[in-house]
Amino acid sequence: MADSVRDRVTKFFQKYFGNQVMGRMPFQTLLETTGRTSGLPRQTPLGGKRIGDEFWFVSEFGERSQYIRNIKADPRVRVRINGRWHRGTAHLLPDDDAEARLRTLPSLNSFGVRTFGTNLLTVRVDLHD
Repeated sequence: MADSVRDRVTKFFQKYFGNQVMGRMPFQTLLETTGRTSGLPRQTPLGGKRIGDEFWFVSEFGERSQYIRNIKADPRVRVRINGRWHRGTAHLLPDDDAEARLRTLPSLNSFGVRTFGTNLLTVRVDLHD
C-alpha cells in the first residue's frame, strides 16, 4: 500500500528534524535495532512505558516503519530508558488493541501517535537486564 501524502510529510519531518533533535536529548527514550540490510545499529526516538521487565510502545506506521522491518528481521534490540541502555527482545503484537494501549502510555507521545499514525501496531520489548 502506498503511503499517503500525510505519511510522507510526517516521515520526512521525523527523519530529518524530529528524530535528529530528540535523539540527542540525554533522557529521550531510544529504540536501537540492527539495520536489516546494513547490519548497523539504528536508533529511533520514541515514547512508551516500562512496566516491570517489559517496555511497551505503539508504532504509528506499523509494518511500514523501518524499525519495525528491522525488528522483523532481528528482534534483538536495545532500549534507552532514563539514560540507561537495556537489552531486550521485541515482539510485534498485531492482535493487541493499539488505541487502548495508547491510553496506558504517556499522553503527550500517545497524542502524536494517534494524530499522525495511520497503521498502529503495539510492540512489547522483554527486557533482559
